[in-house]
Amino acid sequence: MANRPDIYTRVTAAIIADLEAGTPTWHKPWSTDHLIGRITRPLRYNGVAYRGLNIILLWAASVAHGYTNATWMTYRQALELGAQVRKGATGQMVVYADTFHKTETSDTGQDREVSIPFMKGYTVFNVDQIDGLPETYQVPSKPVLEAPERDNQADAFFTATNADIRHGGNRAFYACDPDYVQMPPFECFDTSEAYYATLGHEICHWTRHSTRMNRSFGRKRWGDAGYAQEELVAELGAAFLAADLGLSPEPRAEHAPYIEHWLKGLKNDKRFIFQAAAHAQRAVDYLHALQPKPEEVAA
Repeated sequence: MANRPDIYTRVTAAIIADLEAGTPTWHKPWSTDHLIGRITRPLRYNGVAYRGLNIILLWAASVAHGYTNATWMTYRQALELGAQVRKGATGQMVVYADTFHKTETSDTGQDREVSIPFMKGYTVFNVDQIDGLPETYQVPSKPVLEAPERDNQADAFFTATNADIRHGGNRAFYACDPDYVQMPPFECFDTSEAYYATLGHEICHWTRHSTRMNRSFGRKRWGDAGYAQEELVAELGAAFLAADLGLSPEPRAEHAPYIEHWLKGLKNDKRFIFQAAAHAQRAVDYLHALQPKPEEVAA
């Protein structure tokens, strides 16, 4: 552990650089789609995959609204299948680019065919927003995905904290009053590192409880300055833990965009990132202190 501070410094610097560069994000590191297969391109009603910009548009919409199905269709296509888009549902615009051809007469009186590109937008709805579709459009209930390989060292580390870690659903969070960490199933993540990075984030939140580090930053409601500061501490702590556990020598791509979201309203406090890093270090030190001593492991 002698070189740990250097690792932390490098990780923090990389996160700051990503924030200043405005790195965007398009997906969470997990998806309930992983229970039925790997992430795929969004699909049209007929199973044909979307291409280009529409992939990003529909992936982003799926993340924003929590859709778990890869298939999208227009209002009319749903009707033709005997289904109905739910009242009040908001669709996602996709774009269609093509060319049309017309014949023009040149100044010399000769006809020539001209190709003119055009683009138009139209609205599609996710299958999760539509009732009455044939069963073939529904998500299978049983997983068929081969799970990513677990990391025994990381599992042992988090188990040794004795935190109440529960699995289920498609959300990751720490519930302070009942004092437990909720995680999606392991199989729902892109990779094992994505799972442990997310668990590291939530377990850092777990350290803020009044019986542990009693860290509040004066937070009073969701999204206020104290909430943003705690989110940054947890995200930095997750990056530090990843380095400690040998999961990744650099912060994962999901970290920096998530921090950026919470830092937008905090640009006036130039010391914030350094204070958050110090709190994150203390949280990680607390988690390390919960690990069994070498002599206890040997016994």
